[in-house]
Amino acid sequence: MLDWPAYRNELGARIGEIAKLSPDTIKGYQTLSGAGAKTNHLDAKTRELIALAISVTTRCDGCITVHTAEALKQGATREEIAEALGVAVALNAGAALVYSARVMDATEAYSKA
Repeated sequence: MLDWPAYRNELGARIGEIAKLSPDTIKGYQTLSGAGAKTNHLDAKTRELIALAISVTTRCDGCITVHTAEALKQGATREEIAEALGVAVALNAGAALVYSARVMDATEAYSKA
């Protein structure tokens, strides 16, 4: 597996390079990323747990390293992280099931054509 803290540092350096080349891209990302903290309808720990589940569904290692560190910093427990990941697993399975239904629908449509 990865050395996650080292990977996070390496990723930060590369993103820093992008920030120098395209600062508005990074500013736009930071605006999107910080929007929830401004409204604060969800607490920071909940936002990080959601981010971890989404990190899994989008298969983003960078998101995993950043949001794992932040979730722990916000007081998330291993059990809470595991539960959030269970939601991600269920959603991925659910999405596969929905798309399986679409394949069956396509199969029926082509069978009639």
